[in-house]
Order: sequence, then structure tokens, then C-alpha cells
Amino acid sequence: MKARYDEIYHDIRRNIEAGAYAYQSYLPSEAVLTSMYTCSHSTVRRAIAVLRDNGYVQPVHGKGVRVTYREPERESFSVGGIESFDEVRRRSGFSSSTRVIAFERMPATQTIADYTGFALGDDLFIIERVRTIDGEALILDRNFFLASAAEGLTPEIAETSIYSYLEKTLGVTIAMSKREITGERATDRDHELLDLDDIDYLAVVKSQTFDAQGTMIEYTQSRHRLDHFCFRSTAVRQGV
Repeated sequence: MKARYDEIYHDIRRNIEAGAYAYQSYLPSEAVLTSMYTCSHSTVRRAIAVLRDNGYVQPVHGKGVRVTYREPERESFSVGGIESFDEVRRRSGFSSSTRVIAFERMPATQTIADYTGFALGDDLFIIERVRTIDGEALILDRNFFLASAAEGLTPEIAETSIYSYLEKTLGVTIAMSKREITGERATDRDHELLDLDDIDYLAVVKSQTFDAQGTMIEYTQSRHRLDHFCFRSTAVRQGV
């Protein structure tokens, strides 16, 4: 179950993305927001802090909270936040489909352990998925999920949203993700599964995701066609 501040954060964020609060305009005052959401001032402030950390607003002393979000020209994946592909799709409004290429359950070999950070012998779901956006196969995901955190996972669930299944069905709290982004030459497998044309380099996002107990529950390598995506991140200077 989401905390109240998180619900308010997502609602304001949706309104900003829909244009209800325009770029460079100001959000309603804190007093108005507490009345709108029937909550405390501290809850509104926490929601605003998350909006700020994700690049949607900037509090301005003596004036209010100013909207800093602009709709990206390309589909974008936030480096700083934790979003599932389905959440990105709904936020950006593109049409998409997911095709499961491989799905198996097996213990982590030494090679897999060295590659992902899981322990040797960990029971894993290993999944390969192609993401098609607006008719083009543009993303190849290779996912490794700790089976004890994803019991009951099926290829059918993997075609929709694994994160939604973990959070809403299994009650897993996804707390933190560490990411590394590199540019890599496309492999024969990439050319086989993705619509790359003459593009020979991909943006590769490698991520380790942890639950509320600090247990790594997922390692993913997501391989993106380089010309189609921008990766957004927001940095907040300390003391400002």
C-alpha cells in the first residue's frame, strides 16, 4: 500500500505531465494542496520534495513551487527514479508491446553470479524480452529475478508488468536501484531481435534493484537503440 505522500506525488505528477500545471507556472499554495488532498502540511511537503528530486518542480522562496517539467521530445527513461517499462509507457503515451523470447528458472552459475551480483546457486527467473514501441523493436531486456521474491512469475505476467505483479500481488517493496549506463557495440543477437537498420551501437543500462530489506531481487541489462531514447536524470545541489 502506497504512503499518502506518494499518492499525492503521483497525482500532482500526472497533472503536471498532462499540462494542468504548465511549465514555469506555480502549483497551488501549500494551504490549497492540504485542503485538496485532506492531509497535513508535512505530507504535502514530502510529496513536493519527491517532485523536486525527480525534476518536476523547484520551490522558490517567498513565491511558491514552480513547475520545471517539460515534455521530452523523445521517449525517456528516468535514471534517478525507479520506473517500470509500463509506467514509462503510460507516462509518455507511446504504443508498445512486449514479447517474451526466453523464460526459465535455474540456479545461478558462477558466471551468472559474477555477472549479476547474485550468489552462486541462487534460484533465479531468467527472462529475455523484446520491447516494441510504435511498431519498432527497440529494446532488448535481459532480466534476472530472485525466485523467492517473484514466486508464481509466468511468461504471461512478464509480457505485462513484473513490477506491478511484485508490488500489487506479492507485496514486495521495491526500495532502491543502482544503475550504470554505457555505450556498447550491437551484438549479433541485438541485430537478430531489434530493428537496428545500420545502427551499430546501443545504450546499455545495467541495474541492480533491492527490496526494503536490502536484498537484491533483480539484475537487468536493458539494451536500447541509441537514436530513439534520451535518459533523464535530476541532480539537486546540496544546500540550495
